[in-house]
Amino acid sequence: MSIRPFRDIKRKKTKEISVGKVKVGGNNPISVQSMTNTLTTDVKATIKQINEIHEEGADIVRVSCPDELSSKSLKEIIRHVDVPIVADIHFHYKRAIEAAENGASCLRINPGNIGSKDKIKEVVKAAQNNNCSIRVGVNAGSLEKDILEKYKEPCPEALVESALRNIKILEDQNFSNLKISVKSSDVFLSIQAYRLLANATDYPLHLGITEAGGFISGSIKSSIGLGTLLLDGIGDTIRISLSDDPVKEVKIGNEILKSLNLRERGVRIISCPSCARQGFQVIETVKLLEQKLSHIKTPITLSVIGCVVNGPGEAAMTDIGITGGKKGSNMLYLSGVQSEKVLTSDMIEKVVSEVEKKASELEK
Repeated sequence: MSIRPFRDIKRKKTKEISVGKVKVGGNNPISVQSMTNTLTTDVKATIKQINEIHEEGADIVRVSCPDELSSKSLKEIIRHVDVPIVADIHFHYKRAIEAAENGASCLRINPGNIGSKDKIKEVVKAAQNNNCSIRVGVNAGSLEKDILEKYKEPCPEALVESALRNIKILEDQNFSNLKISVKSSDVFLSIQAYRLLANATDYPLHLGITEAGGFISGSIKSSIGLGTLLLDGIGDTIRISLSDDPVKEVKIGNEILKSLNLRERGVRIISCPSCARQGFQVIETVKLLEQKLSHIKTPITLSVIGCVVNGPGEAAMTDIGITGGKKGSNMLYLSGVQSEKVLTSDMIEKVVSEVEKKASELEK
């Protein structure tokens, strides 16, 4: 049972590109990305983290390649993962060439800081020869000197001018398999920059609020910034930048998309904040259910409401619902219909069982 969205978001139509097996832009679903924070030269640790990020629901994973050993380590890393890898490159053109030749599906570069036209030409040739896309990654903290002198400070117009300049560098090499980002740690600057860029180009846009902060503050800033843009129909792929475990970035990214009905994956829990009316400990129940249902990938809605004030109404709109009752006797709902009373002591096990059963039915 799916909740009908109050508003259908009309996305801006962009060009379709390929990042390995993942299509970005066009009519394709908005993809979620994250980035490893292991040393890329620690191949075993990097493979482990990539697989953890992918298991959480990332469609694309970025890996930093600051030196030759890192970019050459990609060859072994890519053999053991099943997700497209983006090589994060800064300044040194040879790292980009090595990354493309060793299996990267995309290069994150700023062509303007790669160097001479001959060096850029070599990077583009390596990308073309290895079916590798490019992300033009503009950041408010690393704008070109002349653009900063022109605008005096990072501003939306400065980020967009840098992006368009770098796009032209690639287009002059007859390369168009690219996506673009214009990130800032300032929410308002980022929103306006992306809005301006969306009007200036049809290339797919990679959204992010860079250096957003820790888990709570970064998640809130990213939700406001990316949520605003996504509601405008802007954005083809996203990354939540947190000073935390990359797996959490993916979790937040997916939750943002799910909240806007832009993605369906896993169990969506609708739960109350709890109060004196609750028939069971809602907060602890939700925490346990999130843990025990994290393996479910099939889209399912679950309502967990502590009392009968809103419980039946929420349960009517979800696949499975549990509503608190008196003396530890709670009502289980299946497809919006009362099913049976469940004791609080048996409730977690019963709900998990019903969700797993529903997932199995939907997967057939």
